[in-house]
Amino acid sequence: MALYVAICDDENRIGAELERFLIDMLGNRNIKYEIDIYYTGEELCAKMENGAYYNLIFLDIEFAKNAINGVEVGRLIRGTYRNDLTSIVYISWEMKYSLQLFEIRPLNFLVKPLDYAKVEQTVTTYLRLAGQWVGEFSYKIGHSTYKAQVKDIVYLQSDRRKLILHLADGRKEEFYGTLKDVFREQLQRFDFILIHASCAVNYDYIAVAKYDEMILIDGVTSLQISQSKRKEVKEAFYDISEKRSV
Repeated sequence: MALYVAICDDENRIGAELERFLIDMLGNRNIKYEIDIYYTGEELCAKMENGAYYNLIFLDIEFAKNAINGVEVGRLIRGTYRNDLTSIVYISWEMKYSLQLFEIRPLNFLVKPLDYAKVEQTVTTYLRLAGQWVGEFSYKIGHSTYKAQVKDIVYLQSDRRKLILHLADGRKEEFYGTLKDVFREQLQRFDFILIHASCAVNYDYIAVAKYDEMILIDGVTSLQISQSKRKEVKEAFYDISEKRSV
């Protein structure tokens, strides 16, 4: 299923930059997408009145030369069009609109100039709420290539030259590789934490983060954090927690 995104901003540079951000973020997650760019609220509204639907809209608040502003567009989407499903992310140079936006229930409010990391946090939040947080992990056994959904991986463990993939349904897959390389190339961007030279764990399956161990949501599995990585792991855990709170 494709993700339909609209960017509505009268500043060409902002729209182009945001489009580049989204192409990179969604491409890295193997998510199919279509992005439409509008330069006025009227253009976006006309398109939606003719049946266009967007999962996610990045909407400027102030348009220099047009009567309708982003707040009014949001009210039309929620009221006149009776659309409560589309997620709206407001973007502006100023923070003064927060009370006006309350009734529109935006997913987030981003201040210009746009920061890649904050846009990515917002996209990640949307994908999780929409159940589209997907990504594929690939590995080879012999001459065959296999794939697993990243969301189904609990943790990845190394044992000498072998890697052991622990999946949510209890299955284990063994293959050859280097944990450090696999973590960097495939797992880190999906909020896995390297807690030991021989173990990377999926943040979504952590129930309790202690000083020296991670207890998983099954209430049984405990994974030790190496002494040399305790500070790094603590920082990574809280960075992800903060990012998820957008």
